[in-house]
Formats: sequence, structure tokens, C-alpha cells
Amino acid sequence: MVLERLGGLTMHIILSKLTAQDAASVACVSRRFRNCSSDDLLWAKFCADELDLSSPIDPLGNPLPDFKACYQTWREAFNMYPWPLVIRVKRFWGRLREWLAINFPEVLSTLRKGASEDEILELEKSLKVKLPLPTRVLYRFYDGQELTSEESAGSVPTNLLGLIGGYSFYDHLVNVSLLPLHQMIIETKEIIRHLGFGNRSKYVVVASSCGYNEKIFFLNCSSGQLYVGTRNLTTDGEMIPCVPNALINSVHDVKGTQQQDAVLLWLEEHVRRLQHGMIKVRKEGKVKSICLFPEEAPLCSLAVTNGVKVCASSVFVPEFSNIQDEDEKFLFAYSIRMSLSPEGCIMNGMTFNSCQLYWRHWIIRCNDIIVDNVNGEAVIGKFPLLRSGEEEFVYESCTPQSSSPGSIEGAFTFIPGRLADPKGSPFEAVVSRFPLLVPDYIF
Repeated sequence: MVLERLGGLTMHIILSKLTAQDAASVACVSRRFRNCSSDDLLWAKFCADELDLSSPIDPLGNPLPDFKACYQTWREAFNMYPWPLVIRVKRFWGRLREWLAINFPEVLSTLRKGASEDEILELEKSLKVKLPLPTRVLYRFYDGQELTSEESAGSVPTNLLGLIGGYSFYDHLVNVSLLPLHQMIIETKEIIRHLGFGNRSKYVVVASSCGYNEKIFFLNCSSGQLYVGTRNLTTDGEMIPCVPNALINSVHDVKGTQQQDAVLLWLEEHVRRLQHGMIKVRKEGKVKSICLFPEEAPLCSLAVTNGVKVCASSVFVPEFSNIQDEDEKFLFAYSIRMSLSPEGCIMNGMTFNSCQLYWRHWIIRCNDIIVDNVNGEAVIGKFPLLRSGEEEFVYESCTPQSSSPGSIEGAFTFIPGRLADPKGSPFEAVVSRFPLLVPDYIF
């Protein structure tokens, strides 16, 4: 056989072009092939390519003697699942962990060790459901989040550690976390009983913000779709799908291709937004959290007028929306961030180191039709004073809409100096149009 006469390096190059399964099959051909296919450098490549592993460890993080044993251990641990799905889920968790380690390590420390098959089966038996394959694999890697008793009780800690994050406006605060299996059982039984869905309900609660203001996400274990409750959840069981139905595929078919349920798609989209800076960790006062108000165009607008910078964006608030109300079907919260450049307020060649808001003007559209034209003093009862180079002033408010899409634009009237001590003529700082949009992915 010609291959038997090839040098070791050439054999290594050839084998490295194969899949791990093919390399294992080659080992059955001859003793030399078995020796070549057992080269740990080869299995290090397979572990790196498929599992993003740089050292030989098992799924729980324990060290193993070599990469071949490592690969075999991983395949055996997940042999009941399609291997491409396992690879995809591991890469998702890897991207999320990497982002959290850099940007919000406090959340990273809340991730629980992966659930066992027995723990998953216990949930399925207790709730009389069959979890979709992607959700099962997700929980094999990490069993949701372990939050402190302070956070679970709803008192505001130093940081809001929900993996999904949230928003606040007026006295409404949500911060959504991924539930561990044992909490899924407790909350599902309680909420399903309260909603009157019956003992054979296919819904399980997978994420919530129940400790603060209530926002609940349900997984339909039959269809694989993820839903979020609306204002009418407790009265009519009203929910909205969180992921495009067309993307959900083969949620229970082990032999199918590209298995993906809404939970996996939803979490992958969440990581994409984090990695691209669409949403970020923000600090209000002393409290840090993942903030769902977008910070990148086209969902966030930016305008600078005479040194005054205004950023504006909105987020859909499903838990306050009422799909049955034709006039105020959807509720949107919006966030306005304004600051004065280090160079100060510049008007007609003159520079002022401060300016103060006096008036606001909003033009609110629904389907490009003006539905409200608002003029009034202050914002949320405040007259923010901006000083050059100091921290931005942030406020949140909300507005209902009868349909989507809509938009808001307008201007703030500022006085150079202070209202009590004006230094120049009033001017309008533009607020560029930003969308009010029910997104394809709802968080």
C-alpha cells in the first residue's frame, strides 16, 4: 500500500484533513495507521477545531491525560445528542463566557455547573414534558444562574446580575435571569397553576425577572417556541412569541439536521448583540447591569448640536403591552442620554462651560403618521444642567403605540449657562429620529 510508505509528517497532514470519526476509522486499517492516528497532536487539533479546547479537560473542567482521551470523553458524555448541535452549543457558551469575563465577570460567576441527564429527566418527569434537544444540551453545559437570596427577593443589590439583562423607567424595573432546573420546576408549577393551564401544559418557565417587576418567559416544549407574557398573562394567558417561527427546526429529532429551538436562537442572538456592542453593561448610580436599550445605529440615534450630544433609543416592553387593545397595543420605553462636550457649549463663536435644559418637543409617529406632538417644560420633572466634560444625564420614559413600527424625534431647548443665570440665547439641541419597533427577537 502506497500510504504505508509515506513519512510521518505527510501522514499527519493527511489525517489532519479528516474528521475525527474518519481518523478513528483509519486506525483499524493497520498497526502503522493506528499509531499515526493516535498522535496526540492530531487529537489536539480535533479538540481545538470542534470544542475550542486548548488543554485536555472533561465537560466539568477536570484535567485529562491527553487530547485523545479528552475527545473520547466528550463524545461519550454527549453521545445521546447530535454532535453538530453539541459543538454549536459549546461555541455559544464559549462566546458568552469570553464576553462576560471581559465586561461583566460578576455575571459569569453566577453560572451553575452543567446539569446531569438524571436532573433533566427529573424535571421532565415532574412537569410531564419533553424538553427540546437544544435546550437539553444548553443545560448540560450550564444549569442556569445561581443568584443570591438578596437578588431573588427583589431588593436592589450592588449589581443586577440577570444574564439577559433588562431596563427601567419610572418605578418599573426588570432584570431577566436564566433559571436553573430546580427553579424552573418550582416556578412552572406555581405559575401554570395560577394561569389555569392544566396539568398537561407543555409550557415551562425558563427565564424571569420575578424578583423585581414581573416578566416571564415560557418555553413551549412541543413546538420549541419561546414566549413572553403580556399585561394580560394572568387574566387571559396572553403571550407573544420571542423568535421567528420559521427558524425553529427539528427540536425533538435526533436524526434531523440543524436542530434549533427558540431558546438556543434567542441566546445566540443575545450574545451577537453583546459582542457587536448593540447592548452593553451600563451603570446607573452604583448599580451595574446588562442594559437592553440599544446603543448602536440604526436602533439608536445620535445628534450633536452646539456641543450638546443626545443619544436616544427604545425597547419594546411586552409585559406592559396589551395585544387586545387596538389603540395602545404596544408599550415602548425609551432612554435619552445627553452630555456636553469637553469643549463646552459653542454658539456664535462663544464658548460656555454649561447649559441647562428648559423645554422639550417630541414628534411621535406610528406607521409614519404623526400621532402626537408634545411640547412642555423639563423632562420627567427635571431641568438637567450639563457641564462640559462631566457625566451624561440619563432619563427613561415610555409611550404606547397602536402598531409597529413607529418613531420619535424632536428637540430640547437649552439655555447657555443656567436658567437662573443665562449667558446667551436659547438654542434647540436636536434629538434625531429613533425607532419604536417590535423586534423579531424579544428580550
